[in-house]
Amino acid sequence: MASAICNGILSFSRSTHSIGLPPKQAMRKNQNLRVRSMADGSEDVITKDVPEPPRVKPAPGFSQILAFSGPGPERINGRLAMIGFVAAIGAELISGQDLGLQLQNGGVSWFLGTSALLTVASLVPLFKGLTAEAGSGKVMSSDAELWNGRFAMLGLVALAFTEFVKGGALV
Repeated sequence: MASAICNGILSFSRSTHSIGLPPKQAMRKNQNLRVRSMADGSEDVITKDVPEPPRVKPAPGFSQILAFSGPGPERINGRLAMIGFVAAIGAELISGQDLGLQLQNGGVSWFLGTSALLTVASLVPLFKGLTAEAGSGKVMSSDAELWNGRFAMLGLVALAFTEFVKGGALV
């Protein structure tokens, strides 16, 4: 193998001297220079198929994550709705207050704090390029999370509407 490389270098140096240029000037003018060498047969040549390196997708930007069809809005709203529905029903069962009274008696600060915390916790993996589908299993799948979030959103609207029509707490 080493002799093949030396043969290629020697043939290059001979060809540059034959046209009368020193090797450095010949290299500057001939940018598309090809060097070919052949094995002399005394060594076994091993060829391997080199696999292409995996293509890494760049992490999505803020506007891509929070786009209307992006991965963020429905997932974040669904997670907030799941927490909000369980918290609203739980507080209603314990205190007997409807949704409006819960919000008036300190619920807004809890809502804002929980919303900020869950939004940041949901956005961090998305900015790292991770998807919910990558970490989903058979039982706890990403599709199940989306459907549970959708039903929780509908549940919150139904709870608020029922309490409005009824004029008080559901329970």
